[in-house]
Amino acid sequence: MIAVAELVKLPFRSRPPVPTTRLVPEGPVTLDESYALCREFNKRHGTTYYWSTMVLPGVKRHHVHALYAFARYADDIVDEIPEGGHGEIPVEHRALALAEFGDRFFQDLERGRSDDPVLKAVVHTVRAFDIEIDTFRRFLKSMTMDLTVESYETWDDLRGYMDGSAAVIGEMMLPILEPRDLVAATPHARDLGDAFQLTNFLRDIDEDLDRNRQYVPQEDLRRFGVDLTERRCTPEFVELMQFEIARCRELYVSADLGIAMLPERSARCIVAARTLYSQILDQIEHHDYDVFAERVGISTARKALMVGKLMRPGRRPTGRE
Repeated sequence: MIAVAELVKLPFRSRPPVPTTRLVPEGPVTLDESYALCREFNKRHGTTYYWSTMVLPGVKRHHVHALYAFARYADDIVDEIPEGGHGEIPVEHRALALAEFGDRFFQDLERGRSDDPVLKAVVHTVRAFDIEIDTFRRFLKSMTMDLTVESYETWDDLRGYMDGSAAVIGEMMLPILEPRDLVAATPHARDLGDAFQLTNFLRDIDEDLDRNRQYVPQEDLRRFGVDLTERRCTPEFVELMQFEIARCRELYVSADLGIAMLPERSARCIVAARTLYSQILDQIEHHDYDVFAERVGISTARKALMVGKLMRPGRRPTGRE
């Protein structure tokens, strides 16, 4: 890991974003300032999501930023490193910080307001759209699993983890996106959340190994005869990646059915995110599946072009653009 103090020495493109846990201001903030902070978190850390939200009406955009900030802040607690960049914060300390963050959120939600710089906007968004509280409990449960669980035996086991870490994000978003039929759209929104996360898992295999985590099911590794810790792009690894990418694309196909249920502006936002994220899979293939050599991604220019295309009036978006 790189110490925050050393970031100024790095070329701009190689600077990792500063964890959100170090960006929270001291003292009280207004609701507008809290939403602005959430927007900054999204802009710094979730550039694909950030660019996608530009397609949404302004009245909805800041609410999506608030949900992203909640998830990003909790995730950064789990992956927190010391300020100097050396050693590791003990698991029990991170677990306590995550529990305190969750307790503060649920207490503030019950009283209807928050004085926390991040949670002030989150609580306002949850109450404004009557978002199901259990989705936040499930999310925090999966974040807690990341503190101790290093791998998942089966695909079903991994889906159990992703229920709280990814699928629930789709559920949280739906009230803001306002589909024609919330119940019918829910399973497809969950699949889109899982597709996004599985895409991340496949791209970030090397990075996750540095955290002693493996998100490719162990049964799949045995099936293809792969040991991820060797960090080698062998023919067996290529076959594994082809299998997992095909599985991921099936989730995107399901997600497209849900996109068709959204009003036009909401659909354009989700199509932007869906298209940009699925292109990461294309990039993995283009680099011959060698995710150990470099971390693939989508350029800012391509993201801007996608958003610009979707903001122009024309035919309704229905999936891959």
